[in-house]
Amino acid sequence: KGYPLPRHPKEEGIPFPRLEAEGVRAYKAGPLGGKAHQTPPPRKQDNGAGMAKIALPLLSLLVAAPALCAAFQPASLLRPALRRPAAAPAGVARPAKLGLSMAAAETKVDWSEKLLRDTDDNNVTPYIANLVGRDLHLLPAHPLQIIKGKIEAYFQSRDAEFECKDSLDPIVTSEQCFDDLLIPEDHQSRRFSDTYYISKGKLLRTHTSAHQTELLRGGSDKFLCTGDVYRRDEIDSSHYPAFHQMEGVKILKECEGMENREEWEKMCIDDLKSFLEGMIDEIFGPVEKRWVDAYFPFTTPSLELEIYFNDDWLEVLGCGVIQQEILDKCDMSASHGWAFGLGLERLAMVLFDIPDIRLFWTTDKRFLKQFKEGEITKFKPYSKYPPCYKDIAFWLPEEWEENNFAELVRNTAGDLVERVELIDQFENPKKGKTSHCYRINYRSMDRSLTNEEVDALQEQVREKAASELTVELR
Repeated sequence: KGYPLPRHPKEEGIPFPRLEAEGVRAYKAGPLGGKAHQTPPPRKQDNGAGMAKIALPLLSLLVAAPALCAAFQPASLLRPALRRPAAAPAGVARPAKLGLSMAAAETKVDWSEKLLRDTDDNNVTPYIANLVGRDLHLLPAHPLQIIKGKIEAYFQSRDAEFECKDSLDPIVTSEQCFDDLLIPEDHQSRRFSDTYYISKGKLLRTHTSAHQTELLRGGSDKFLCTGDVYRRDEIDSSHYPAFHQMEGVKILKECEGMENREEWEKMCIDDLKSFLEGMIDEIFGPVEKRWVDAYFPFTTPSLELEIYFNDDWLEVLGCGVIQQEILDKCDMSASHGWAFGLGLERLAMVLFDIPDIRLFWTTDKRFLKQFKEGEITKFKPYSKYPPCYKDIAFWLPEEWEENNFAELVRNTAGDLVERVELIDQFENPKKGKTSHCYRINYRSMDRSLTNEEVDALQEQVREKAASELTVELR
């Protein structure tokens, strides 16, 4: 769901290839930022005759250098990074204080090197490693960036002290992701079948709430934290193993030191509802809203906000008053506040009419050129290639996790798989076995698939299911 509890996000992404033009190389950004530039042609050999042609002019230039340098202010040469930035465009929030963004391109990270291990406690695949660092929420005029920008602009218009964090490391510890947030030891989100573990105690964050205590301990008391999160999950048009969340936290200064829980809790709830109802009106326009009681380990009381949109009730986020135990562990025992979490894909799919979550990850210009920064425009389908259905049936082994089968299919066929659906199951009392039949829907968003390539992919799925999941094919 939208709130950061690690399970069933309802939104999630087609890794695009990294293009490297021949003869072009990139370098790390310095104080003035980096640019891609053309590799210069090799120098011609010089026998020394050419030096005589430039010696005298060069000598004259050196003599005149002091006078030339005096014409410039030292700050303009030595402190370009301290120049005041241009004003942000209307409707676009500028990161506040410590929440400055750092573009991923500034520091090139080899995520495969950091994430992939041939060990029993690592379940990250090359497919997932290829998604890390894509930072769709930072791409100008991308639907996810547009939603993010509108929410940040709203919060900073209400309170300029809100910081915007959007480039924190997606690798976190189990303590950050689970323990600090009071998620029980036996919670499903901790399982190897649900979370991508790099090693024991280290994982790809399953929600942006993993940074909550880190930021609170660092002195941030009003912030929005946005980033990509990762979960092993089912395959359909609204689920993807990587998606994007936004976490919001506010510690109320007016509640500092208050001991009457009923009093400060009401103040937190009233402030929370004011901010979030205003945010919804800013994004969706005036809509009917309703608050529903919910449960999350890290907030109490906990609520979900639903809106009536397109003739149906839509859950948009989860929220609540931060558990006091969490604040106590951050040395903030006298403080009280609220938190919320939402999924950017869920909102973007509704607002932009995007039917398939895989589209967020495409680099097809027919998709990307439909959107303009700061504007919400309806997506116009540019193609509809035919689907190809293939079924696979097998007897289950003694230990069975459906997420493992979805992961196997995804790793084999990538984003050519639109959906994996359980269409039949039965138990054979004589054999004491259970049979599952899954329908795999193959469909590319960019081209028509041939029967030959789908048959080849399906055969690979069958072979891997038998060898890696120890199923008995039927």
